[in-house]
Amino acid sequence: MVEVELIMKNVLVVGGGAREHAICHAISRSKNIKLFSIMKNVNPGIKKIAFDYYQISETKVPEIVRYAMKKKIDLVFIGPEAPLEAGLTDALQEKGIAVCAPTKSAARIETDKEWMRDLLQKYGISGQLAYKTFTLVDEAKTYIEELQGNVVLKPIGLTGGKGVKVAGDHFTDMNGAIHYINQIFTQQIGGSAKVVIEQKAEGEEFTVQAFTDGKTIKAFPAVQDHKRLNPGDNGPNTGGMGSYSQENGLLPFINQQDYDDAVQILYDIIHALAEENCPYIGPIYGQFMLTAEGPKVIEINARFGDPEAMNVLPLLESDIIDLARAMLDQSLDVKHLEFSKNATVCKYIVPEGYGYKSVADKKIYLDVDKIEDAGALLFYASVNQDGADVKTTTSRSLAIVGIADSISSAETICENALRHVQSDHIYMRHDIGTKELIQKRIDHMNKLRGVKTTI
Repeated sequence: MVEVELIMKNVLVVGGGAREHAICHAISRSKNIKLFSIMKNVNPGIKKIAFDYYQISETKVPEIVRYAMKKKIDLVFIGPEAPLEAGLTDALQEKGIAVCAPTKSAARIETDKEWMRDLLQKYGISGQLAYKTFTLVDEAKTYIEELQGNVVLKPIGLTGGKGVKVAGDHFTDMNGAIHYINQIFTQQIGGSAKVVIEQKAEGEEFTVQAFTDGKTIKAFPAVQDHKRLNPGDNGPNTGGMGSYSQENGLLPFINQQDYDDAVQILYDIIHALAEENCPYIGPIYGQFMLTAEGPKVIEINARFGDPEAMNVLPLLESDIIDLARAMLDQSLDVKHLEFSKNATVCKYIVPEGYGYKSVADKKIYLDVDKIEDAGALLFYASVNQDGADVKTTTSRSLAIVGIADSISSAETICENALRHVQSDHIYMRHDIGTKELIQKRIDHMNKLRGVKTTI
């Protein structure tokens, strides 16, 4: 355990996406803090509020450690998952630098899907789905047949949120499933020639994020992400096209018991990790499928979500540095995690062709003042800035977040702000947070559970 100094003055955030911009935005609200940044692409929003930054790949561990030592960094937040897998937390801790993120061994809860499922099974944690792991196509085929084709195919390791294939969505028969399994094996998608085959859960997905000191869980408002590229949940999976949260911390299709059950699963996982001698400290999030039988674990991630961080961090009224200190000295149980009672709607602007073949190096015209006047927040993601010009890369470009006392009002703010982002080479999903799409979620759960819920 790193000994935490009373005063944390120099704070480093690793990562240059919209999630990390949201983390930096939260840190900037703390007093007497100098913000430093490590980022692969220079994020204009982070650059504006950072005291100093270093442009480098987030997995260049020795270089990042040297930078942190040179700048006398007191505390580090790590945004993306790849640096966790590369052991950045461990390397920083070895130099006596406090890190509010899990070690490489604890981060296996995300970076190794087989290990995560095995952990849930070993400790009898609820929300488990039937699963098996395979390295041979014939054995995988037999298991798919046992589950009557009702399966989800997952590479073992990290795939940037785009490696999961679901029956009925991405393939419709055995030939389609075997084709993808062969791709995983031959291309070593996720880092190895191995696939986890899981039972497909029917329901509605939602996310619960939390802070933990390895003993206590302090949970955030629930969020629903939208992975599919196109309106009506069509098109390929993406890193996330947008998300929304509700003013009461729940969602229109989940109740308090559903939420509490999800938080309990996270709590049980944290305690299982402690039993495995890899205690977990920092932000964590669970992606769940709400089914007729309650929440089921889709995946656990060892970080903030993207875009979900943009929904919750702007609502955080507690001091994030004070909370980080409490996580590191294991005093989180005596801290209050306070959020404003508001709803949020986040919509991503992505380059033309995103999800297939993105068109890069195209100008985006945005009026930052008018976005602010509309009452929205702007978070930069993966863009390049050339003088006054902001240009697309192949990844998501910008996120706009509306905040209000209801989802409907937040969605209106978000849409009004989006009018001030213009280009012939961008794309966005306008249906996220709309009453029509949310009602579709409610109707789906009503059908599964027979519970009448309205917005």
